[in-house]
This record gives sequence, C-alpha cells and structure tokens, in this order.
Amino acid sequence: MNLILIFVGGVLVNNFVMNRFMGICPFLGVSKKTETAFGMGMAVTFVITLASVITYFVRQLLVSLDIAYMQTLAFILVIAVLVQVVELVLRKLSYALYQALGVYLPLITTNCAVLGATILNVDNGYNLVQSAVNGFGASIGFTLAIVLFSGIREKMELSDLPEWMKGFPGALIGAGLMAVAFSGFKGLI
Repeated sequence: MNLILIFVGGVLVNNFVMNRFMGICPFLGVSKKTETAFGMGMAVTFVITLASVITYFVRQLLVSLDIAYMQTLAFILVIAVLVQVVELVLRKLSYALYQALGVYLPLITTNCAVLGATILNVDNGYNLVQSAVNGFGASIGFTLAIVLFSGIREKMELSDLPEWMKGFPGALIGAGLMAVAFSGFKGLI
C-alpha cells in the first residue's frame, strides 16, 4: 500500500511541475505540440526512473566511503550520462523527435525535476524499491502535466484569443490554471 501512495503522490499530489514548480523550462519550451511533449515526457521518464535507481546505489557507496557530501555532484554525473544515452538512442531511432526536442533534450541534465527526484529519495529515506517507484511516479506526473498542457496550448493556438493573450502570456496563464487544478489533489493522500 505504501508504494501506491508514493506513486500517486508523485503523479498527482506532489507533481514536480504543477506543485513543486520544478522542470518548468522544458515544460514551457517543448509543450507546443503533443507529440514533442510526449517524447520529452518519455525521455524524462527514462532518465528520472533510472537515475532514481542508480543514485540509490551511488548514495550507498558515498556513505560507505564517508563522502556523502559529494552526493549532489555524483547525482548530476549519473544524470548527465543517462541523458547522453537518451540522446544517442533518439538520434538513432527517432531523428525527427531528436530534432524536435532540440536544445531541451540536453537540458534534461540540468532539469531540477530530475535532480529533485533523486535528492527527495534520499531526504525521504526511501529504499531501492521506494526510490524507483517515486522516480517513476514523478516522471509520469511530469509526462502527464506536459502532455495535458500541450493539448491546452494546441487548443489555444486554434482559438480566437485577445492579442495580448496569444503566445507565451496565454501559456503562462494556462499553466497557472493547471497548477490551481492540480492543487485540488492535495487532500487525496
């Protein structure tokens, strides 16, 4: 039961984008088209989930060597390697998606949602399975938020909006309203 709560918490209640405001750069930058948003969501899902598992072992190693203060640097290195793997795979398997993600793909390395998930695993004292579930839930929450937001942005492009609301201002208003909607999940757990 605890794993279900961790997962639902990561997806809805403590959504990294909507409630913790982490990962906003790719959220706003890649959410103009649903296909691109979904691709970014899958890339982030791969990186966060794997980073949550790998950094669990890295943390154990750092603690055993009495250099736990190096965890942030070590976690960033793990994340950077995983992003490079994603970049190589996307370049080979889906070059169109690779080009559509553009500069935002390497920026996953500095995406605070990815590092935030790994550090929250440590702060919450999660074991390996809990870390993996939290990482997966957080990344599914990121994917859910970016895909829903891309749908809203696509509808806004087709709508007859006032001139001042077109483009980025309208996107920020939409993101704010989504954040308000996600705050309704606070009482779920």
